[in-house]
Amino acid sequence: MSEVLSQSQIDALINSMKSGTADNSSTENKENKYKKYDFYSPKKFTKDKLKLLSNVYENYARLCSSRINSLVRISSFVNLLGVEEQRYYEFSNALNDNDTLALINIKLPNGMVQGPIILHCTNQLILCMVDRMIGGTGEDAKNISASYVCTDIEILLYKNIVKYLVSIMADTWVDYIDLEFSLDKIETNPGMMQKIGRDETTIIVVLETEIDGITGKINICLPSNIITSIFNTFENKAERTEPEDENSKEIFDGIKNTSMEMYAELGKSTLLLKDLYTLQVGDVINLNKPKDSDVSVYIGGELWFKGELGKYNKNMAVKINEVLEKKLVSSKGE
Repeated sequence: MSEVLSQSQIDALINSMKSGTADNSSTENKENKYKKYDFYSPKKFTKDKLKLLSNVYENYARLCSSRINSLVRISSFVNLLGVEEQRYYEFSNALNDNDTLALINIKLPNGMVQGPIILHCTNQLILCMVDRMIGGTGEDAKNISASYVCTDIEILLYKNIVKYLVSIMADTWVDYIDLEFSLDKIETNPGMMQKIGRDETTIIVVLETEIDGITGKINICLPSNIITSIFNTFENKAERTEPEDENSKEIFDGIKNTSMEMYAELGKSTLLLKDLYTLQVGDVINLNKPKDSDVSVYIGGELWFKGELGKYNKNMAVKINEVLEKKLVSSKGE
């Protein structure tokens, strides 16, 4: 049996039909069931890579909070709000003309320097940190409008703060890859920043920062070419870790039965051709070395060992006393 509506329910239904809210609510519910996807701009990075970046910058948020605490001498909190893939124009369009950007270069393990990574702090957060760093309370930063333009002195002080935040970036990646970060410059005109293409894919890291009741955001923009280089280097390093040892063992197993010329050098002497021609059995050649001096042992024409001359089973022999190429010999022994 169908449910019978009360008079109040009937009145509410009629009123909603007249105002059109019933259709709108049903349409909103349908729209909330799916997420729009731009097939003209497919995602470049997988969920696994974004998760790895989230782990890296969660660690950075903790280090950043500790570093800001020491700078402003008050308890502060830095939380990771999200790591999202965007086009650069989406990031740049959200900036104001008076915003301040820090451009950071990154050095990969292969020595290649790439950049820039962009670090952006809201003006209110910048002024709060600067004020507290020079002994103020930071309370005046609450009344700063979004159109405020930082002075040259404030920018110089902010540059010193950014250096501290940049110095801990390498520590967040140390479990995955060795990177070096360095501050390039402070850019006070975001519109003049042309080092990243408008349509280039970027990773935007958003860190919410709270200092003594003042809340702001630290945004980090990572261009796709830097992220791709990092992941390629990291993946190549992971692939080479174990197979390299296996390949080395196979190589040494393959060459260990190879013949190589080995000889001991008792000494050196220079003779005239006429003296060499007249040599007879029983003649003595001066080798210009004392009787008990070391004997040089060569393998493949390279000096590897130092030893002493003696006998073994009634045969002339050389006893090894010193290894000259320790690294090479130890790797051969493996």
